[in-house]
Amino acid sequence: MIFMKRQLRIYVDTSVIGGCLDEEFSEASRNLLQMAADGKVILLVSDILLDELRRAPDSVQQIFQSLPPQVTERLPRSVEAERLRDAYLRAGVVTSVSSDDALHVAVATIARAEMIVSWNFKHIVHYEKIRGFNAINVLEGYGTVEIHSPLEVI
Repeated sequence: MIFMKRQLRIYVDTSVIGGCLDEEFSEASRNLLQMAADGKVILLVSDILLDELRRAPDSVQQIFQSLPPQVTERLPRSVEAERLRDAYLRAGVVTSVSSDDALHVAVATIARAEMIVSWNFKHIVHYEKIRGFNAINVLEGYGTVEIHSPLEVI
């Protein structure tokens, strides 16, 4: 039997795009985006990310705009995602200050992303937060989602 490898569907947040311009994160962020450009992964891109990019410097926007459109899958904001975000907030996984971070996780969870990739070590890529997000996901009838930094994926 031949194992057919399919493209992973990876949800990225804004920190991955902006990381391309950060000395510490540039190499891993760029390598992840190159994996997408090479057709190895599909980048799941939410309306939240697009809204955040509109407020980002032009240099960050240009990085995203340079990606071939066929390597991304757009995920709309939804009432279902907002409900899941609110469940994270009620459970204290994150506070309302991090509402958009929780919404990133909710959108990715509902879209059944194989993983979320982020440089946000305070509110997303943190073992307590990952456990909290996944506990709520299970309680709410969704599957768990892997959460990693780009370094763990490239």
